[in-house]
Amino acid sequence: MEIQSEKPKCFCGVVGIYGTENASLNTYYGLHALQHRGQEACGIVTQSINDKGHSIFHTHKGEGLVSEVFADSTIFKNVLPGNKAIGHNRYSTTGSSKSLKNIQPFVVNYRLGNLAVAHNGNLTNARELREELVNEGAIFQTTSDTEVILHLIARSKLNDQVEQIREALQRLEGAYCLTILTDDKLIAARDPYGFRPLAVAKLNKAFVVASETCAFDLLTAEFRREVEPGELIVIDEEVYRNNKIKSYRIKAEHYPKKHCIFEYIYFSRPDSFIFGHNVDKMRRRLGKILAKKYPVVDKDGDKVIVISVPDSSNTTALGYQSQLEKQGINSKLEIGLIRSHYIGRTFIQPGQEKRELGVRFKFNTVKGVLEGRTVVMVDDSIVRGTTSKQLVNLIKEANPKEIHIRISSSPIKHPCFYGMDFPSREELIANQMHGNIKEIEKYLDVDSLEYMTIDEMLEAVSEADSDNFCTACFSGVYPTQVDTNFKKEIYEL
Repeated sequence: MEIQSEKPKCFCGVVGIYGTENASLNTYYGLHALQHRGQEACGIVTQSINDKGHSIFHTHKGEGLVSEVFADSTIFKNVLPGNKAIGHNRYSTTGSSKSLKNIQPFVVNYRLGNLAVAHNGNLTNARELREELVNEGAIFQTTSDTEVILHLIARSKLNDQVEQIREALQRLEGAYCLTILTDDKLIAARDPYGFRPLAVAKLNKAFVVASETCAFDLLTAEFRREVEPGELIVIDEEVYRNNKIKSYRIKAEHYPKKHCIFEYIYFSRPDSFIFGHNVDKMRRRLGKILAKKYPVVDKDGDKVIVISVPDSSNTTALGYQSQLEKQGINSKLEIGLIRSHYIGRTFIQPGQEKRELGVRFKFNTVKGVLEGRTVVMVDDSIVRGTTSKQLVNLIKEANPKEIHIRISSSPIKHPCFYGMDFPSREELIANQMHGNIKEIEKYLDVDSLEYMTIDEMLEAVSEADSDNFCTACFSGVYPTQVDTNFKKEIYEL
């Protein structure tokens, strides 16, 4: 049994590289920087030319962290040669997480050559498309919605690969950021709503594509721009020589931008640049708005101790405490919770009765910081509520004066159909308590609990244009039509 995560699982991370001798090694570094976007499995596909002049694809993938799957350094030279590559970190948002066949990138050989694809997001019409393809004779090897994309491309009657891919993408609905490798091209694409981030950089003469810019920093690549919503870019030998990316529109129609606001709240690394802004800056703004709307003052005039739940809310707590200080509230940011980073992916808890130990394996308190103090615990979200309650119990053992919780998002009440993996709606504490924050406060047994409203979240990201965000998991208002049953559709192999 794994320690159950309180947080929603984020989608996946993708990387693509064109034009380096050690493409697989650089892709490995990029995936390592994106490890937070997927920790179940990963894979890399490269392309090279053999002695007979034929294009060959090479694949290595497996379950586990990037450093585990690619622990043998000879893999990069002996198994994954070539100057072009794509890579993928995986969390299973659709498709069984138990099947090795579901590990991306996926590779096929069809009438126009080799093709590999790595996908971040969820296709909301995957079930409909899959049933159509099966009825037409398609044979699926995985339970992943990503395989639908390969079938659509391979069955196209067009004779140009780029046009085949455009035609396939025009049929997709929902969220996707893709890196696609052909025998002579690296292709990247982003859905018309721009739910997920995707960006392009240069590494000397080579081109790099990645889900977040933090991957470029590790590679010392120079960030050029984000892939625009609804854009398909092509990098080939001509682009490599001329340094001018080929760009195509996937659909002619205009779509409103609907970036996932959870990328700013929780998923993306604070050192990344997404949706036109630095994540760190937006997270600090969330903390500042949270403090303006929901400050905490010690009843005796003593110093208020602000702590984060490491690591995702560290930056938000900085913003919260700085705003308290600006408002004249005596406060101090402290490290009150210590998180262990050395818990394996499959840490065993022998028996359900041990589940309460889970939070102790991951966190411990700094008792001298918390004892006798009014403590404000800043966190980015509450999903089931179990971890939050255990953290409160842990903090209580340090004998604080009071415990207050401040959440830099709204109550999560609805499922996400665009790549974010929440527990079932019935498990969400905001649904269990019918959205009654006082009831959640009572369950957590704290002196006060406050969430940001949707409007307050949008106010915090207003520099990025608040109309450009998807808030469906909070509001239940979806930017696209969704098949509310599609996440329950499991196609057993």
